[in-house]
Amino acid sequence: MKAIKTQYYLMPIAICLLAIAGLMYYYFLSDFSRERETVYYVYIDGDDTVDSVYAKLQPAAAERSLTGFKYLTRYGKYPEHVRTGRYAIKPDMNIYEVFRNLKNGRQEPMMLTIPESRTMEKLAAQLDRKLMLDSATIAATLIDSAYCAHMGYDTATIACMFVPDTYELYWNINIDQLMERMQKENKHFWNQERMKKADALGLTPNEVCTLASIIDEETANNAEKPMIAGMYLNRLKAGMPLQADPTVKFAMKRFELRRIYHDMLFFDSPYNTYQNAGLPPGPIKIASIKGIDAVLNRTPHDYLYMCAKEDFSGTHNFARTYQEHLRNAARYSKALNDRGIK
Repeated sequence: MKAIKTQYYLMPIAICLLAIAGLMYYYFLSDFSRERETVYYVYIDGDDTVDSVYAKLQPAAAERSLTGFKYLTRYGKYPEHVRTGRYAIKPDMNIYEVFRNLKNGRQEPMMLTIPESRTMEKLAAQLDRKLMLDSATIAATLIDSAYCAHMGYDTATIACMFVPDTYELYWNINIDQLMERMQKENKHFWNQERMKKADALGLTPNEVCTLASIIDEETANNAEKPMIAGMYLNRLKAGMPLQADPTVKFAMKRFELRRIYHDMLFFDSPYNTYQNAGLPPGPIKIASIKGIDAVLNRTPHDYLYMCAKEDFSGTHNFARTYQEHLRNAARYSKALNDRGIK
């Protein structure tokens, strides 16, 4: 009889415990996301509060998820310690895992591609769209002569530090961390083999990048780049001005130009290679890896001139003499006129 009474009292307790366990599971251990296949990313920046975090989580959250999440944040002191970052909400994550990751700053790394930007202002704007950093902070750093000197460059050559590739890093990386990472990747890129080839050409890595940036703007045809590199290196060796049209566009900040007219060749700028011998002070864009390697592996030949082909194929006619070059240029000029290209 006593045993029956004991069971009688224990049954409600067991039911309560099961109910509590069920509620615990429902509000804390069940899947947070309403998605079953898609990973949802939450971006939390320095201006976010716990309420704005709730709002950012809401699109991915299952109906009961935010209730459990809010309870955890209230008793886990999260509102006082909101941490920035890019957080992944995966389909198999439970509510507590999401809370723990956000509270402890366990963010998901991202893949950042450094673009072949024409200007540092353009680079700053492009990185602004991909990182928590704002464009003003990035741009101010890239034109800060003391900061550039600290990194081993000046404001004209700082573009050489950026190797356009894809890197794994965190969305909330700060400007110092970003610059240090790019400096590290640059040193890795300029390995012993590339340094040896640059030395053989009598060029520094910055000079290689500068020449490569001009070649990149001359053509998108990677197969032809070593040929163009050979031509420009022949000009440098002969003491001839490079006379590269892309440097005039850069000097004038007229990147939309499809045709360079004679009066433009006199534009006053250290970047104008019609008016100044040798290489410009720095690159006219972030040089591509293909462009850099085209310089380091240039095609040896004795051409001194080139002109875009009149078929608009994106490739060039090369010439050894100025007279031959003039004939090539006349054909190209006629093709431009025939198409009404100004």
